[in-house]
Amino acid sequence: MAQCLQSVQEFVQDSFVPMVAVLCSEEAERVTRKNNLTFAELLRPFCRLTSEGKDADFNPTTTADCRVHNCHKHAPEAGAAGVFSPGWVIVDVSSALTVGLADRVVTKQLCADRRTDEVQAGHIRDPNNQVLVVKNLRICVNNVVTTPNTAFSALSPAQCRLLNEVVLSCQPQEGSVNNVLTTGDYQLNFSATTPWFETYRENFLQSMPASDHEFLNHYLACLLVVSSTDAVPVEQFLKLSQEQHRIQHSGEFTNPKWFIPNTLKYYVLLHDMSEGDEQRADAVYEDMKQRYGSQGCYLLKMNTRTFSAEDEEQIPDPWSQYLHKNNLQNQQTIIVIIIPYMNQPEEYSAVNMVPYLQDLLEDVSPTVNSGAVENNISAGEVDCHQSTEKDGVSNSLESHPLQLDTPSSSGSLHTLTAVNTDLKKGARDPESVSGGAGSHGACLTLNDHDHIRQFIQEFTFRGLLPHIEKNIRQLNDQLVSRKGLSRSLFTATKKWFGGGKVPEKSVSEPKSTFGLLYPPEAPELQIRKMADLCFLVQHYELAYSCYHTAKKDFLSDQAMLYAAGALEMAAVAAFLQAGAPRPYPAHYMDTAIQTYRDVCKNMVLAERCALLSAEILKSQGKYSDAATLLIKMTSEDSDLRSALLLEQAAHCFINMRNPMVRKFAFHMILAGHRFSKAGQRRHALRCYCQAMQVYKERGWSLAEDHINFTIGRQSFTLRQPENAVTAFRQILTNDSKQTATQQGAFLREYLYVYKSVTGGDEVSLPQLPLPCIHSSATRVYFGHERRLAEGEKQAATHVSLDQEYDQDLAAMWCHLEEQLVAAANRGIFPVNFQPTQYCLNSQTDNLRHPLAVMEEPIIVEVTFRNPLKVPLALSNLSLLWSFTADDVSSSKERTTEDLSITNEGSLASGVTQNDDIISTEVILEFNLGPEETKLARLRLLPHRTGQLNIVGVVYNLAAASTGETASSTEGPQELDLMVVRGKQDLKIQGPRLNQTKEDKMLVRHGPDQRLDPIITPPMPLLEVFFMQFPTALLCGEIRKAYVEFCNVSGVALCGLRVVSTHPDFFTFGSQATTPLTPLSPTSAENSSAYRILATPSQPGSVASEVLVSAEDFRQPSGVMEIPIDGSTLQPGESTQLPLWLRGPDQEGVHEINFLFYYESTEKGNKISHRVLRHTVFICASRSLSVQASACRSSGPPHHSLDDKGGGGTLVFLDVENINTSEAGVREFHIVQVSSSSQHWRLHKCINPAKDTDCKLTSRERAKLCFRATRCKPQQATSGTVEKYTFADLNLGNERIISSSTPCGDFFFRGCRSSESQRVETASTRTPSGNKSQSCVLAEDRASDITNIVKKCNELDLNIIVIWKAYVVEDNKQLILEGQLHVALQTIGKEASSFTPKEEAQEMVLLKFKSELPPPVVLPSAELSQLIKTNLHYPETYTHPFVQDSLCVVPVTLTLSNCSLAQVDVIIDLRHKSTSPESLEVHSSFTWVGQTQYKLQLKPQEVLCLTLRACFLQAGVYNLNTPRVFAKPAEQGAMCETSQQTASPALIIINSA
Repeated sequence: MAQCLQSVQEFVQDSFVPMVAVLCSEEAERVTRKNNLTFAELLRPFCRLTSEGKDADFNPTTTADCRVHNCHKHAPEAGAAGVFSPGWVIVDVSSALTVGLADRVVTKQLCADRRTDEVQAGHIRDPNNQVLVVKNLRICVNNVVTTPNTAFSALSPAQCRLLNEVVLSCQPQEGSVNNVLTTGDYQLNFSATTPWFETYRENFLQSMPASDHEFLNHYLACLLVVSSTDAVPVEQFLKLSQEQHRIQHSGEFTNPKWFIPNTLKYYVLLHDMSEGDEQRADAVYEDMKQRYGSQGCYLLKMNTRTFSAEDEEQIPDPWSQYLHKNNLQNQQTIIVIIIPYMNQPEEYSAVNMVPYLQDLLEDVSPTVNSGAVENNISAGEVDCHQSTEKDGVSNSLESHPLQLDTPSSSGSLHTLTAVNTDLKKGARDPESVSGGAGSHGACLTLNDHDHIRQFIQEFTFRGLLPHIEKNIRQLNDQLVSRKGLSRSLFTATKKWFGGGKVPEKSVSEPKSTFGLLYPPEAPELQIRKMADLCFLVQHYELAYSCYHTAKKDFLSDQAMLYAAGALEMAAVAAFLQAGAPRPYPAHYMDTAIQTYRDVCKNMVLAERCALLSAEILKSQGKYSDAATLLIKMTSEDSDLRSALLLEQAAHCFINMRNPMVRKFAFHMILAGHRFSKAGQRRHALRCYCQAMQVYKERGWSLAEDHINFTIGRQSFTLRQPENAVTAFRQILTNDSKQTATQQGAFLREYLYVYKSVTGGDEVSLPQLPLPCIHSSATRVYFGHERRLAEGEKQAATHVSLDQEYDQDLAAMWCHLEEQLVAAANRGIFPVNFQPTQYCLNSQTDNLRHPLAVMEEPIIVEVTFRNPLKVPLALSNLSLLWSFTADDVSSSKERTTEDLSITNEGSLASGVTQNDDIISTEVILEFNLGPEETKLARLRLLPHRTGQLNIVGVVYNLAAASTGETASSTEGPQELDLMVVRGKQDLKIQGPRLNQTKEDKMLVRHGPDQRLDPIITPPMPLLEVFFMQFPTALLCGEIRKAYVEFCNVSGVALCGLRVVSTHPDFFTFGSQATTPLTPLSPTSAENSSAYRILATPSQPGSVASEVLVSAEDFRQPSGVMEIPIDGSTLQPGESTQLPLWLRGPDQEGVHEINFLFYYESTEKGNKISHRVLRHTVFICASRSLSVQASACRSSGPPHHSLDDKGGGGTLVFLDVENINTSEAGVREFHIVQVSSSSQHWRLHKCINPAKDTDCKLTSRERAKLCFRATRCKPQQATSGTVEKYTFADLNLGNERIISSSTPCGDFFFRGCRSSESQRVETASTRTPSGNKSQSCVLAEDRASDITNIVKKCNELDLNIIVIWKAYVVEDNKQLILEGQLHVALQTIGKEASSFTPKEEAQEMVLLKFKSELPPPVVLPSAELSQLIKTNLHYPETYTHPFVQDSLCVVPVTLTLSNCSLAQVDVIIDLRHKSTSPESLEVHSSFTWVGQTQYKLQLKPQEVLCLTLRACFLQAGVYNLNTPRVFAKPAEQGAMCETSQQTASPALIIINSA
């Protein structure tokens, strides 16, 4: 259970206190009414006694120090004059409510100095004559109320309503500090105290009427109060005494109940010091002492305060906390009309009383209505007494001991007229109703307070305690005499005392029923009476003994109600015994509760028993037992009781040594549910909120949904719209596991609540929870969307929101843009360069404000996700923005808020505004299916420059109509109510910072400015269209296309450039070499892409040569300037240019990217340039494969020199048709072979076939042979200008000028790409590790040797093979043109034009240990070509072997140094060939003379040696047997390398 302000001992003692009745004369009541109090109310704050004989004015440690009930008796025959006729009474229910704990806490602080831990000095002697000190005694003083008996087994509707209001009026203090409990991974924040439960418990115990089976609530004494201003006070005392005697002994009244027949009567003379004669009062008091004894009467003087003293001294008001207030509506009064009897005359019936009721309710109707609404009490609940009157029984509110004190009717000393007048006046007088501070005890001084304390002390010590002590002795004597008798004799004694038990209903009723009643004189009741007396004066040991004895007797008689009462009090007495001689018998309480509930069907007594037992168990730390007991007491008959007990059980679970958090939460949910059923919505909301701390984010999604839904409903009912919206938002945004039907209900409930909350407030739009927006996935696009193709025109792809972002592609585009910017700035790269970003997303660099252009749209793509299983309907969807214009920046007086313009107000009201600043696009309908993720593209069009901030989205939200909704009976107005308008902010978190140490230690995020663009002045806007642009080409195919450039903006553009990832794919040509070609696609259908001259091919003709400068074709860094007229495009102007394309050399699909660059003619803008992207995919198919090789001519030097000079080289071309039939290519024709080089040229075709044309069908191959010679010295490169010699050898009747566009362009682009590839390959092969100095020197020497060797074998001859292909397409023959490039770099090495597909490299194991570099091994193929050898001899030689057996033939050996270095040469003639080929063609011969030579040849020196070969017989001999070894002269340590030999040199020796 929760913590209480009282200890358990104080709580139990204050639950059972001596009861004292009060009867006042009319004059005495008038005197006390001056203080706005009755006499019973006057005594309430002083009913607890202290050790000095004084009372504790208002001891805050108790829930109520004194139960002074302000109730009045009214006899059935009473009649009175007034507004209401006899038989009616007005009861002020609010005056019966108790004070809240807050007032007591304040009082506790004010009066802390008056408290003391000492107890009162009351003493009594027990039957053993032992002195017993009565500690902390409290008495209860009530007015006498005579009402018919009511059922005691359950609370009446009025009592239930009263308890409900008591709990409702006691709410947690706002801002109060709660306890924080940390257990496990739970951290709970809840209130450790429950003052509403204590208030309920206090009022429940006070509202219990007296019962016949116990005497604790019976009156022990009666105070007879008479004023000194009465004419004959003694006669008034006599009348009051007779009245009390009549009430107790006449048998007319069943209530009130009296403890003993001889009730103590205490006579009080009340003297008003402001009116009466003090001497007369003293005289009357002396007479009273003579009549009643000094211990039976008292003179109480009061009202000594004057009005002048009121202003000088502030007298405390100790009564305010005891008088009941209704805290919810400033102590408003609820009027209840009670009809006690149905046998009244007809004129007093309910129908005829309606006019009187209306007149009364007119005075207090605002009070009643407002109180009922706030307290959630309907009018039917207020007037629920009518239902009980139909059964002929009066409403039991009359018998409630906390009802308003009203004077009795005739038959007592008061009339009903005064009561009605006072009530009517109080209803109209707000001061009397409010009962503010200072309105009570206005005529009393502090001395009067002391007089009242002294009076209570005198009455208790001299009257009440001695009276109780005397009765205990008398009852004890009876019990002692009983102990000596046997059971049989005792039975006879009981008969002698007054007979046996009398059945309540009939004689035939069995004794085991609980309806059995004992007569008042029964010995069992005498024992119970003595036990109750001992309990009231704190003699718990004797009380326990008596309760235990009575319990046995009751059980033996099967009087279960009596037995349960004895068990209950025996357990309480055992607990309260000092020193705890025996343990608390919890089983007694369990038996009592079970008996009350199951046998006696009395839930009121069972609840009281459970409240006491639970408090005792809690004090002993038995929280589990207490929780079990409280849970058992829950039932369906009382939601309020069940709610309070379940809440206390939850607190028991959380207060255990090992807190049971989930049980706490579960029972708080149950308590909240019962609170809700009882109308206690605030308490229900509090319980659900406390339980939510346990279930939140723990995976209990269904429980979380239920709790949030309930919190939302309760908050909405309690007029807490913000909390309601928050709770419903949690249901809708979380990933719910609810069914679609349930989610639909949640959504409709939320929309209704949201609609009710917003109402007509359209100034600011609130946040909506649905649909979910993935803010980080928001993309922003700047610029117009790409236009689609117009006819044959294909628009540039550029950038669009349909494209997926790729980091590698972005880096590639950035690299291309860097090339363009550097070229535009004359090779200087700007320091402040920022790559252009047209589409921003979460992966782009968003640290800086993006730049947008005025009059160009801004498209924001927002990702919406519907988390529900029901569809959502969004309408009027648009962007929310704020804008700060540039033109108002000079105004210094205006603030930033004044400068900022937003469209929130216009969107909220539905009026279109601010279109002159920024046009906002509205999507009328946007539907989201169940659990669907959908993109919405919203557009803004800025019309002014400045700073734009895109804040969020605004839309109308509604539940989409389904089949069920469409078929329902809801009209359009119902559906319109479910549409709400709101917004959601787009809050994007920037990237995590990870640069500094602080960033790495903390979680910091950088800015993300993608939604905050800066609007700049207008810029040019370029659109590019391609015409006749192919999608498939043959490898090397030349195709002519056209490109159109359009300036669609209002600003002129210039500086048009383009760069591509494949610069060898296209060319615009050059002004110097571009042929006159048609400028439009329509006039170029059948024209060739080449520049052609009609030149018939002649056998043996030499090549046509042209000398071209490389500067005419090459452009720096691969950036091409687009040759447009005037280099400027005016606004709205367009131009077309031809574009030559060449198919890639490698087959497959190629992605080719173009980036166009342009600038504005107006300089100084924030945007320096703009770019346009275009991506094409070209499918390349196989065409021809050209294998080229070169070798030196084997002829002697003087034969190989022609009239133009230079050495001769043979070039062989092996051409193969590798095209498949898929492309429809029928055959290829090789129409021309050209060469381009700075040093070599093709001289003539020496193909033996002498064919004029080479025709190849599928899979056919041809071999061509050409002779190449060195260029003339005057044509070689001179100075710094690179000159290339183009030589054309046409095989047909047309000569294609290879030095012009497009042939020359693609040649030079191909050369640059191959050079870059070679550079990259060389750089990747270069080791990058640290090397020793010796290794570096060795590599340097090796590179020198290699360079020397390579120079002697360098050729640097580029072959261009131009072909035509005949293709059949759609029954129409087309002629395709193309060219293939082969670069011959070295003699003896084969080169190819066909590049096979790159195969995936195999995985190579990583090596973590560096290896020693391998030793440098020079390529033997290159060192073996230092010396070129040639043998000169007669092909046929005739010798007469008959005459001379030896034939000696002279042979000349020519040695040519092919390198540019000095070479050491060794010639060995002793070598004999052992190859099988040489053995087949010759027999043995020998060289005579010197057989080994050692020579040294200078660079490019030619040396001839004369040798002699000796033959023994005729035959065919191979003279090529000398072996030549050579090495560079500088490499002394190197061994000579064997040189390559020429082809076999055969000689025929004939015999003469």
